[in-house]
Amino acid sequence: MVNINQGFLQLQNNYLFSEVAKRVENYQKEYPNKKIIRLGIGDVTLPIPEVITNAIKKAADEMSQKESFRGYGPEQGYAFLKEKIVVYDYQARGIDFNTDEVFVSDGAKCDVGNILDLFDRENCVAITDPVYPVYLDTNIMAGRSEKQGNIVFMKAVKENKFQPLPEELEKHVDIIYLCSPNNPTGVAMKKKVLEKWIEYAQKENSIILYDAAYEAYIEGEGVVHSIYEIDGAKKVAIEFKSFSKTAGFTGLRCAYTIIPKELEVNGVKLNELWKRRMATKFNGVSYVVQRGAEAVYTKEGQKVIRQNIEYYKENARVIKKGLEEAGYEVYGGENAPYIWLKTPDHIKSWDFLDMLLEKANVVGTPGVGFGKNGEGYFRLTAFGDREETKMAIKRIKELGV
Repeated sequence: MVNINQGFLQLQNNYLFSEVAKRVENYQKEYPNKKIIRLGIGDVTLPIPEVITNAIKKAADEMSQKESFRGYGPEQGYAFLKEKIVVYDYQARGIDFNTDEVFVSDGAKCDVGNILDLFDRENCVAITDPVYPVYLDTNIMAGRSEKQGNIVFMKAVKENKFQPLPEELEKHVDIIYLCSPNNPTGVAMKKKVLEKWIEYAQKENSIILYDAAYEAYIEGEGVVHSIYEIDGAKKVAIEFKSFSKTAGFTGLRCAYTIIPKELEVNGVKLNELWKRRMATKFNGVSYVVQRGAEAVYTKEGQKVIRQNIEYYKENARVIKKGLEEAGYEVYGGENAPYIWLKTPDHIKSWDFLDMLLEKANVVGTPGVGFGKNGEGYFRLTAFGDREETKMAIKRIKELGV
């Protein structure tokens, strides 16, 4: 008799963003002439810079010539891209890595879930609440659960400035998920807070899974772009980064994970395990996409993607300022492309979604979809068109609080 993975049956029926999309679709069927402004899903809207698409076109042309054709590439990524990552993303910040500590993939989302292959299902995992749903869902798929006691939640709430601390844990945990700048709250963890987590992981022989997909939006003091800016992190942390929100690769798919050779569990190097896992279960990112990612690090590439990031950051300022002027309690929007607002009059998150959709024709994401501590909150993204973003805030302000 065939048995299925029971973890899948423990998941919520609908993925958060699928449920939001369903509600919007149903509304548009009823009111097809309404102009809906979407500030929900975190997808970019600016086109990929031409310097990058030119590199992709050139690489595609190479594939049509026998002399330059390439077949299977290295599963961990081509050296030409990994060398750029090491130099520009790490050595420029005083952090030394070898290229074999860099693993190129098709998305941080994939890596954050697939990394669980390396760990025993009995390990206890700590996940912030609220948080990006993939962290929780992939652990449930792997057979962990809050009921079994191997998933615990760390409160990311107003009282701790949306930055959980190790001393707030009620039990030992083996694996710790940290996301900074955070999705959904838009808060970047202070360096002093991260130092406490590094200290905890060293003391407890724990591993930190650090999602830094939005680090390009950081500009404040006292925060870091990489967890490896903190002493001791190489022995306890794995870092995930992406080209999606940095360079607009949401439709191309390219990211990378750093696993230092210093990182060991019971004498076993996780770098070697991940290399073996990728060689077995991953075919690598296409050559043409990696050439595009390489172009991100050219002088022109850096200039244009910086302009795009500033565009989204200005959108975030527009949203935050407008909501504050309207009387909302607002967080995030300074070091991240996400704005986290308190719903007025104790309105439930999903009810607030429906209200905004029906009365303002604006779409966001219900906070409770990111965890129970997200109830009563709502996430808006800064990835929209500037004029549409202004119009959305105008509509929301006209509703009043």
